[in-house]
Amino acid sequence: MTLAELALALPFAIPLVFGLCGLLLRRPHRRSRNSLIPTPFDLGAIGTGAPLVLILVLLYLNESYHNAYELVRFGDLTVEVAVQVDQPALLVGLAVTVVALAVHFYSVAYLPADDRYAPYAAQVTLFTGAMLLVVFSGDLVLLLVGWEIMGICSYLLIAHDRRLPGAPGAAMKAFLVTRVGDVGFWLGIILLGVAAGSFQISEVVAAVGRGEVSAAMVTAAGLLLLLGVAGKSAQFPLHTWLPDAMAGPTPISALIHAATMVAAGVYVVFRLFPIFAAGTGVLAVLGVVAAVTMLLGALAATAADDIKRVLAWSTVSQLAYMTGALAVGATSAALFHLLSHAAFKALLFFAAGAVIHAVGSNLMSAMGGLRRGMPVTFATTTVGLAALVGLPPLAGFWSKDAILYAAAGEAGWVAALVFGAGLLTVVITGWYATRLWLRTFFGPRSRAAEAHDPPALMTWPLCVLAVPTALLGVAALFDGVAARLVAPPSTVEGYLGGVTPELPPEPELVHFGVFMLLPLAAAGLGVALAWWRWRRDPATDPATVLGPLRPVFAAGFYLDAVQRAVVVRPVQALAGLVSRGDATVVDGAVTGAGRGTVGLGTLLARAHQGTVTRALTAVLAGALLIGIAALLYWAIMSSLTGPPGESAHQLMIDPVDRGVVAG
Repeated sequence: MTLAELALALPFAIPLVFGLCGLLLRRPHRRSRNSLIPTPFDLGAIGTGAPLVLILVLLYLNESYHNAYELVRFGDLTVEVAVQVDQPALLVGLAVTVVALAVHFYSVAYLPADDRYAPYAAQVTLFTGAMLLVVFSGDLVLLLVGWEIMGICSYLLIAHDRRLPGAPGAAMKAFLVTRVGDVGFWLGIILLGVAAGSFQISEVVAAVGRGEVSAAMVTAAGLLLLLGVAGKSAQFPLHTWLPDAMAGPTPISALIHAATMVAAGVYVVFRLFPIFAAGTGVLAVLGVVAAVTMLLGALAATAADDIKRVLAWSTVSQLAYMTGALAVGATSAALFHLLSHAAFKALLFFAAGAVIHAVGSNLMSAMGGLRRGMPVTFATTTVGLAALVGLPPLAGFWSKDAILYAAAGEAGWVAALVFGAGLLTVVITGWYATRLWLRTFFGPRSRAAEAHDPPALMTWPLCVLAVPTALLGVAALFDGVAARLVAPPSTVEGYLGGVTPELPPEPELVHFGVFMLLPLAAAGLGVALAWWRWRRDPATDPATVLGPLRPVFAAGFYLDAVQRAVVVRPVQALAGLVSRGDATVVDGAVTGAGRGTVGLGTLLARAHQGTVTRALTAVLAGALLIGIAALLYWAIMSSLTGPPGESAHQLMIDPVDRGVVAG
């Protein structure tokens, strides 16, 4: 391995190594005076900062690399460690490392006296390394390793504060729901690898392009992979874990919702898009799921009172924009929205953490009038919400406009469904984002009159993330940035040997025209409706206008209750039945055999504990019984084998040989 090849593996190897080292370190996150021993924060900052520098260097070089090293061979099937570095991967890796580094700095002030900060910081670093492993993997098996590490780290981080009543349950729910999807993901990868004869992404895509994998196999694998994508990226019907994951620390919410885990599923579809496009009806299924999810998440956000839960439902909805873009073939628009969403959603979660830190509550009903005491938080939140709504010139406007423009330009019912759901979701997003903004920073203040901006370590990540949120959309106007995003996935020159499935043409990423007014008007309508309802009574939640639908939306259409009734309770009942059967039948048989053996042994022991006279009597009785048995045996044998008078010796001779003896 050359030095250059080693450098390509460092972006994900460094955080994995530093994260493992951090798990062995049991020190407080603040350095004592004159101490040279690294703290957990030091390891975390280096473990995410060094990959950030490497990614910036690779972006500057503007080259693509693909290297593979054989790991193990099973007959004709080879498992390799393959690293793939291209411009889309580097851009996603840049978003991951920036958010992760901001999380480390933010956490120092957010968890100042946490006695479990060392494993927390190590798990954040491992989480980052696992996501980078997914991003830069050129092999499906290596990708699966990062995929699984993320699942474990998410469980540990959501349940970090085990004293909170909802944290352990939320962590377990996130782990189990995503594991349901991961079963399909595993099976899809196995099908593709076996059918293509390789697990390398380039060779799998090339085999699909050459028609070496049957259409039925590609379709089955694509649908199974979508099951895993739905679990990780919180798409219907496996989306229910994400709002409950808000029980974890706010920095972890920012990490999961902005740049890791939930983005992994979208990125996998982007990277393997030729395979999904080659499957029959796979993209249609993805489009239907996206349309349902974006509306479901947006409507649920309109009624939630927990500020973090509003942002969580917003994440569910915005992820559906990305999957909807992929369903209509707009891969560049999906990647663009993934990057812009990473910036403004991390910003919004950090701002929510600052507000919760000042007020002492997650509920918007306990907030209000905070704009004067928290000017930095107010300004940065305003930027983030404007990007979420899709107001120009912020990043969210250009990325949403690109998705809607691509859907409008495609023919077919899937594109029409994605476009209609996406446009309606823009209106709803404008409504709930404005509601959050007004209830948090305006109106009467009900608590925390002394609220103020958080410490500098919690404030500067807000300011840093506000910059890409504002400028990423402007940067997309330049041909260089747009060209990098428009580059089709997995079609780097020489990467596939010129063999790719037939893909639809990439729609224009950034455009100017009358169409731009449509999403802008939809966003303005949602903002105006929320503002009009709030102005009528600033002390009343605008969500009251929903009437009887409010509890339905707040409960996420009771899909959690449906899952409990259809899946959880039957599984629990079956588990109880199996447990009782095991205790009664299996354990009962073992216990009964043991008790019988003990009882028989006790009986024999008592028999051997008698007097000498009784023992002699037993021996004589036994000898008498044996003698009687011998006489009975002789009588029976003599009656069956010969007349009376034959000797006992003759009776023992085999009947076949009796004639020989007689002669």
